[in-house]
Amino acid sequence: MRLVIQRVLSASVDIEGKRKSEIGQGLMLLLGIEDRDTDDDIDYLCHKVVAMRIFNDEQGVMNRPITDFPEMGILVVSQFTLMASTRKGNRPSYIHASKPDFAVPMYEKFCSQLSSLLDKPVETGTFGADMQVSLINDGPVTIIMDSQMREIF
Repeated sequence: MRLVIQRVLSASVDIEGKRKSEIGQGLMLLLGIEDRDTDDDIDYLCHKVVAMRIFNDEQGVMNRPITDFPEMGILVVSQFTLMASTRKGNRPSYIHASKPDFAVPMYEKFCSQLSSLLDKPVETGTFGADMQVSLINDGPVTIIMDSQMREIF
């Protein structure tokens, strides 16, 4: 799984001109899924998200996790293009991106586990939909994770 974490002042998802989801301050997560991903990958990434200290403390240092701010939200959007391979040519290959029969249940498990760890619902996009995603990145703070590498880029 690949995950892009963005600290935001606000974020939203519109589908066919209608607002599907929105949050104020919090985290916007873009999630890419491949066939080799397992429940262990979900567990790893969800625990990292809730524990990652990327919000400012009283001294302005990124030292606090989202769990310190119950009013903040999380918006999770599936994004198969995160799994793009750009090794050959100029047209990305999405051969590593999972098909919906595997990816949808994994996406739903990821959102459910994250919601459980936070003890509140997370907002979502709609898997496979043509979504218009808007956000105001705070900082900017953007972190990329790959569960297969078990490290932050």
